[in-house]
Amino acid sequence: MPRSIGVLIYPDFELLDAAGPISAFGNANAFAPGAYSISVLALKPGPVVSDSGAALHATALRKAPLDTLIVSGGTDWRVPAHCARTMAWLETAARRARRVASVCTGAFVLAEAGLLDGHPATTHWDHCAEFSRCFPQVRVDQDRIFTHRGKVWTSAGVSAGIDLALALIGEDLGEDIARRTAQELVVYHRRPAGQSQFSALIEMDRQDGRFAKLLDWMRSHLNEPLTIERLAHRAAMSPRQFSRAFAAETGLTPAKAVERLRVEAARALVESSSDPIEQIGGAVGFTDPERMRRAFVRAFGHPPQALRRAARGADATRH
Repeated sequence: MPRSIGVLIYPDFELLDAAGPISAFGNANAFAPGAYSISVLALKPGPVVSDSGAALHATALRKAPLDTLIVSGGTDWRVPAHCARTMAWLETAARRARRVASVCTGAFVLAEAGLLDGHPATTHWDHCAEFSRCFPQVRVDQDRIFTHRGKVWTSAGVSAGIDLALALIGEDLGEDIARRTAQELVVYHRRPAGQSQFSALIEMDRQDGRFAKLLDWMRSHLNEPLTIERLAHRAAMSPRQFSRAFAAETGLTPAKAVERLRVEAARALVESSSDPIEQIGGAVGFTDPERMRRAFVRAFGHPPQALRRAARGADATRH
């Protein structure tokens, strides 16, 4: 029997918040036929216009239980959160569902319903301060792609909804199906829950950004000393001026950015090769294996050996 996925939208919802998970679950059906039935739900059935002007066709809020309820983010989370009919339905549907999730500012809606009390939660980094002010009883973690505790999941902005959906697919159908779904979507399989939102910003740095060329240079020189002094010289700034400007542009200090770039490069090698962990560390600039291990735990929640075992287990399952 298909697992029923319901995606709640409302006027001015963020299109990718809804379309990303929908596409992920839909593509998973290609590898596990009949695994999911997907419905888009809204208070008023029919076309619902997103913040981009494009619309999705929604059906009425269903009375039948959902396996997984996902609340999309949008321009104004108060639209659903301050609607008595929507919130009454949400509270009932969430209680009956096996899982409840949010994308971006959808976390505000779950919090308004009391579903995040005592839970860790995340939302788009730009809304975390507002979230903390509105819901001090919820422990917000602004540096995570998604959070999971019990039946409740929350994810950061827009594309992180795809990471969340891939995690749910992996939980349901196994990592092999999640990996193949990610490949079909041409996305990274898969950014782990603990990965920094700001790491994603560095990986997606604008080509016209102030430090775009420097970041490209850093990626190709990870095995060399990348001190603040050297980076500042490359940027034609004083170290103090560079540190302030770089943090303002990327959201990370230069040292944290270097560590992030190294740990992400190392992870790709750890998962795709049989080279010794220490050798990989040296190749990307980690001269101390223990320092690399701690960096992995900070970034991904697991040491490199655990990620290698998980990757090999997924490959073994696939073959």
